Amino acid sequence: MPAKSEPYEAPAIVTFAKEVEFRRTQAGLTKKELAEKLGFADSYVGQVELRKNLPSDEYAAALDTFFKTDGLFLRLLERINETRHLAALPPGFPEYLGYEKTASHLRVFSTNLISGLFQTEAYAATVISSLMGSATSRVVAERMERKLIFDRDEPPHTFLILDEGVIRRNVGGKEVMREQFGYLLEVGQRKRTQLQVVPFSAGFHVGLTGSFTILRLAEGSEVAYTESSGEGILLEQRDRVALQAVTWDLVQGHTLSVEESLAMIQNAMGQL
Repeated sequence: MPAKSEPYEAPAIVTFAKEVEFRRTQAGLTKKELAEKLGFADSYVGQVELRKNLPSDEYAAALDTFFKTDGLFLRLLERINETRHLAALPPGFPEYLGYEKTASHLRVFSTNLISGLFQTEAYAATVISSLMGSATSRVVAERMERKLIFDRDEPPHTFLILDEGVIRRNVGGKEVMREQFGYLLEVGQRKRTQLQVVPFSAGFHVGLTGSFTILRLAEGSEVAYTESSGEGILLEQRDRVALQAVTWDLVQGHTLSVEESLAMIQNAMGQL
C-alpha cells in the first residue's frame, strides 16, 4: 500500500507502531537493522513505525517470530482491521449519527450520491467498497441499521431532495440502479416523507456546493452536517445551522413537485 503523507491517527494503528518501536529499541536495533533481519524494505519498516503505512499479515507474523511475542502483533493487526473503517469516517460524523437516532425531522439534500439513509445494500456496497476494502460488509451492515429510525412508532418527518445528477449517475450497474430506484419510489410513498428532485433545467443552484443534512432534535434545537470532497463538518452553532436552513430553502425553490419527481425516477428506472 502506498505511504500516506500524514500519519494515521487511529488508536489501534498508533498502538501497533508504538509496540514495534518499543520492541525494536529494547533490542538495540535501528529501523534499517530491523528491516534487514526481517527481510523487509527499510522504507516500509520505517513507514509502519511512523504510521504512514499499514502493517501486513506477513509483517505482523515476522515481528511475532523475531521478538517471540506469542502472536501479539497479529492480534494488534486484527484490531486494526476491525476498527480501520472508523478512522475513515469524516470528522463529526460519529457525533452526527448519535443525533440522527433521535431526530424528529430530517432535511436531506444529496448532490452527488444518494444519501446513506436511503441507499439499498447493493448501492451502498458499491460506494463503500472503493473506500473500505475488507471492512465493506461491516460498514454496509451499519449503514443499513441506521434505517431503523424509520421503523419507530413515530418515525421522523423526512424531506429528501436529490439533484438530478444523483439519478442519472450509474452506480454499480443497471440491476443495482433498478433496485435503488424502486427503493426511492417506496421511500417517496411513505407517510411523513416528501421526496423531490432538482432538475438539470434549474441550472446552477447553491446546493451544488455540497450535500448536507439538517436534523431537528426532540427538544426543538437543530444541528446540521455537511460533506464535500470526503470531508465532513458537524454544525451545532445556531447561526451556522440557520445558514444551512437558508440554503435548504433556496435549493427547494428549484425542485419539481413531488409527483413530477417520482415520475422522473420511475422514468429513469424504465430506461434501464
